[in-house]
Amino acid sequence: MTRNEKYKLVEDFIIENREAHYRLAYSYVRNKENALDIIQDAIEKALKSIDRLTEIRYLKTWFYRIIVNTAIDFIRKHKKMTFMDDDLLSHHLPNVEDELEDIDLQEAIDHLPLPYKSIIILRFFEDLQIDEISKITGLNINTVKTRLYAALKKLRLEIGEEFRI
Repeated sequence: MTRNEKYKLVEDFIIENREAHYRLAYSYVRNKENALDIIQDAIEKALKSIDRLTEIRYLKTWFYRIIVNTAIDFIRKHKKMTFMDDDLLSHHLPNVEDELEDIDLQEAIDHLPLPYKSIIILRFFEDLQIDEISKITGLNINTVKTRLYAALKKLRLEIGEEFRI
């Protein structure tokens, strides 16, 4: 496959799945502008490293890995800064009970260490299978399972026993 053909496939994939990519980035930073910056950086990185994509069937895994790593890098660089999106701010105003439970869950997820947070986001928000998460994170399948169960345990302790995913 030529480089131009790869570019076209990557471009089509990015355009067709832009909402999922945005949702993934947003789940890390909870801010529209920062999520868009992450996506922009991820696209740039993907296009610069397109020659590393040896098998097109791994396109989704390859690009998700770039987004996750870019989001984690962003969080590390901006660790001391706190971002609050307008939508999140509105959640702190008086709301119905269900929305408050969602805030508690999101805050609990945000307090997880990044390796656990990544696995929770990929498994439950992106609905990826364990083997896909393993490929995206570069971790052994058993490590992914162990971290997933450890993260769920931490979330149950944080939110309470009534919490079930």
